[in-house]
Amino acid sequence: EFFYNLNDSIKAFFILLVTDFFVGFHSTRGWELVIRWVYNDFGWAPNELIFTIFVCSFPVILDTCLKFWVFFCLNRLSPSLVVIYHSISEA
Repeated sequence: EFFYNLNDSIKAFFILLVTDFFVGFHSTRGWELVIRWVYNDFGWAPNELIFTIFVCSFPVILDTCLKFWVFFCLNRLSPSLVVIYHSISEA
């Protein structure tokens, strides 16, 4: 309810902030820690090639999927919010 009461510019800003913060494709160390934790949890031997491929591809794919999903939902919520979101993400 709080989110729906904000103006469209603030909504677009928060959506970009949250998706970039949680996906964090710029934080390679964080993604390395996640994949190492998974490897250690399953008892697999570490493989640097897998780490590199995962860190380079998975966060970008996840970010793209999240932004597409957000764009799809925003289109139904408010057309003006889509325009603001698009102009903010280009800047």
